[in-house]
Amino acid sequence: MLTIHTADEGGSVAVEGTRIAGTGTLPELRARFPTARVRSWPGVLGPARVHEGPLPDAPSPRERIHAVLKLGAVAVLEQHADTPELRAAAERNGVQILPAPRPTTLTDLSRADLAVFDKTGECIATVCAGRLVHRRR
Repeated sequence: MLTIHTADEGGSVAVEGTRIAGTGTLPELRARFPTARVRSWPGVLGPARVHEGPLPDAPSPRERIHAVLKLGAVAVLEQHADTPELRAAAERNGVQILPAPRPTTLTDLSRADLAVFDKTGECIATVCAGRLVHRRR
């Protein structure tokens, strides 16, 4: 299924499966993908983040990974995913474990990792490898 994610600011991204099928304005993507489902979000759409610090405290590894997703991040640094349970929870949720921080971009055919943030910087929605894994509204 193809989905176009669009927001008040930041353009639009067409997602098919785990990959970005296209980026641009909503009218451009609707013309290219006329049968796509459209998800409109308030805020600014951009690449998802890399969580660079210790993972938030939570009762279980799964909840710690979910807390990262709620922050708009879809990757964590290897040094902070330091137990087999955390690594397994990250893998089950599609969260990448990276040896070092890396820049994040939204480009055609790259992994569909994007997030929407409101004007205060709070995450409204997180898409991890094409899956909507968090939405606030």
